[in-house]
Amino acid sequence: MCSVLMTRLLLCSFFLLARNYVMSTEYRGKSLGTLNSYHHQVGGEVFAVNEYTLLISDFTFDGSANDAFFWAGASSRPGPQGFILANEYGRTDVLKRYLGKELKLTLPDNKKLTDINWFAIYDLSKNIAFGDVYVPEDFEPPVKQIIGDFTTKSHGVSSGPIEILDSKTIKIPMFSYNGAGKDTYFVVGNGPQPSAKGRKIPDESGYLDNLRTYLNETIILELVGDTTVFDIDWLSVYDIQSKENFGWVLIPDEPNVPPSLQKVADKIENIMHCVQLHKKLQLSWQVFGPQITIRLAGQIDEDNYMAFGFSGSEEAPQMLGADIAITYIDGFRGQAMDYNITEKSPCVKVLGQYKGVCRDTLVGGLDDNQVHTASRENGINVITYRRNLQSYDVGDKEFKTNTLNSMIWAIGRMNHQKEPSVHDYFPRSVLKLDLDPKPPIDTCYPFTVNTEPLKKDVWDQSKIIDSSLRMMTATLGPSGGKKGFQGLTGLPSPGLAWFINGYLIPEIWLKRGITYVIHIYGGNNPHSSQYYHPFVITDEPNGGYDGMTEVAQKHTRILAGVQYTLRRQARPTSAGPLCLRERKGFDRRLDDNFLSFKEFNKSLDMRCEPGDPAVLEFKPNSSWPDIVYYHSFVQSNMGWKLHIVDKFSTGRNSAAQVQFNWFLGLLFYLIFTRM
Repeated sequence: MCSVLMTRLLLCSFFLLARNYVMSTEYRGKSLGTLNSYHHQVGGEVFAVNEYTLLISDFTFDGSANDAFFWAGASSRPGPQGFILANEYGRTDVLKRYLGKELKLTLPDNKKLTDINWFAIYDLSKNIAFGDVYVPEDFEPPVKQIIGDFTTKSHGVSSGPIEILDSKTIKIPMFSYNGAGKDTYFVVGNGPQPSAKGRKIPDESGYLDNLRTYLNETIILELVGDTTVFDIDWLSVYDIQSKENFGWVLIPDEPNVPPSLQKVADKIENIMHCVQLHKKLQLSWQVFGPQITIRLAGQIDEDNYMAFGFSGSEEAPQMLGADIAITYIDGFRGQAMDYNITEKSPCVKVLGQYKGVCRDTLVGGLDDNQVHTASRENGINVITYRRNLQSYDVGDKEFKTNTLNSMIWAIGRMNHQKEPSVHDYFPRSVLKLDLDPKPPIDTCYPFTVNTEPLKKDVWDQSKIIDSSLRMMTATLGPSGGKKGFQGLTGLPSPGLAWFINGYLIPEIWLKRGITYVIHIYGGNNPHSSQYYHPFVITDEPNGGYDGMTEVAQKHTRILAGVQYTLRRQARPTSAGPLCLRERKGFDRRLDDNFLSFKEFNKSLDMRCEPGDPAVLEFKPNSSWPDIVYYHSFVQSNMGWKLHIVDKFSTGRNSAAQVQFNWFLGLLFYLIFTRM
C-alpha cells in the first residue's frame, strides 16, 4: 500500500515538474524543426519569428569550410539556385565558427518565408549543403493577430480592433475610458470572464496607478515578467475596489504571433516585502528594531536616479515639503542622499539661502542614510540603504510602523553636477505603505530587457538662419519631455527651457560684427528659485553660472548678460518680467504623446507678468567661438546653441523665410509690450 502511494506521489511530482518545465520554456516563434546535419557539425533548431525573419537557437558549425553561407531558395532542394542571407551582424561574410549561439536572420529584399522552400548552410564553391531545414508547403509564419474590439460594459470603455503584436505586446487602437473609476487598471487573468483573481499590468507608460481618462487614443500594453499571451484568457478594464468589469476582450488560445523582443531577467531578491511601483521600479523593505532597510531596484539608464520617500501631503503625491532619498550609482559607488524639497526646481542659492530640491546637509540637516550594497547589471540598478525609523535630523519625517505612511517615488536624470534634474516618471497617487504587513507582501515581478536598441523619437530641431535677423524675444516654457529638450540636446532638464521667437531652444545663426537685441521675459523676482532666470550667453554648454564651483566659473567665459563688480563677481543684467507658456491642465507625463513641437506648442497657454522686458544688446566679434550657448544665469540646461559665423551661406533660406522670421520677432515684441 505504501509503495503504491509512493509511486503515485512520484508520478504527480514528475508531471508537475514536466508541466513547469514546459511553461517556463521560452517562446522563440513557430518551429520549422532542427537542422538536418550532413557535414561540419551543423546543428540547431530553426524558428520563424515573423514573415521575414528566422531565428536559430543553439546553432553550431565548425567554421572549417572556405565558402559557406546562410542560403535559402524556392527550388525543391538546396542547390545553386538561391540567395545569401546576411549573418547576425547584417554582413554576408563567409561563416565563421559557431558554438551554441542564438542568432536572428532576415530574408533580403522583403522576401517572405512563404516564398522559400528550404534554408541551408551551404558551400557555394562545392555546391554542398552542410545542413538544412525545409519549410512545409502549408506553413503559416507568425504574424500579428486581430482579436476584436473591447466589449463595452460601462464607463465609456470602447476601442477599435485590438491587435496582438507579439507574445507580450497588445495594441489597443481608438481606446476610450471616462476615468471615473476609483481603483481601475488594465487587468489580465484566466477563466471564462474577468474576475478579482486577475493581475494588474502597467499602462502604456509603465504606470500601475488608477487609470486616467482616454479619448480615442492608440496605446500599447506590455505583459510583465514571464507572462505571455499564451498564459492569459482575457484582458479587462477592471475596477478592483468595486470588482466591476468596465470592458474586456477574450485572448484566443495559442495565437500564432511573433515572439517578443524582450528577455526576462532574473527576479531581484526581496529583503522581506516588495511592491512594484512602476514597470521600471521596485521597492523592497524590512523593519528590524529601530531601523528600516530599503532596497530600490530600477531598470534605468546609467545617469538616472531613483527617488523614494515621504510625500509633502498625506493625501496626494506632493513634492513641496517632501523628505526623500535620491539614489544613484556614481561610477562603481552607490549613493543614497537625503533631500528636502522646498521649491519645484533644482537646488539654487536664493539671496544666500538654498531653495529647491536640496541635500539636507545644505539646509542645516543631516544625511543619515547608510548605503549597504549597490550594483548594476543588465541595465538594472539595485541599491540597498538603511536609516533609523526616527531620524536624528528634526527635518526628516518618521517611518511609522503603527499606521500607513504616505510615500512618493520618482525616476529622473542626474545632471553634470550630480544633482537630480526634473523627474521623468512619478506617481499619479500617493502610496499608502504599511511597513509591517501580515502576511509579507510581494507584488514584484522580473524585469524584461530589450534585446534590440530602442529607437529614440525626438521632435525636429528648430533652426533660425536669417541674415536679416536683428531682434529676438526670449520667454520660458515647459521643456517638452524626452522628445523635447532632453531628446534634442542629450542633456537632462530642470523642467523649463527658453523659447526664442516662439521656438523651443532653437539653434540660431548669428554674424560677427552685427548688433543683436533680445527682449527677455525670464522672470525678475530674485526670491523665486523656480521663476528667476536672467539671460546670459557663455562658451560652455550647461549654463547655471551662479551655481558653478569657483573652478568651473574660472573656466567659463560669459560673453553677454552680466556686469562685473570691483571684486570681479558676475551680476546678471538681463532679468525681465516673467512670460511663461503653461500646459492647459494636462499631465506633463503626456508631453511625449505629441508627435511634433508644433502640436505641443498649440496645447500651451501664455501667461505674462506686467512690465517692460529686459533688453540685452550684444555684438559677436572675432574673439567669440564658432559655437556659444544661451542660458539661464541661475539654472543649468535651459538653452542651446548659437552658431557664430563670418558670413551666411547663400541659398540656406528663402526671402520669404527671412521676411517671416523678421516679422515673427517683431510680432512677439509688440504682443509682450502691450500685455
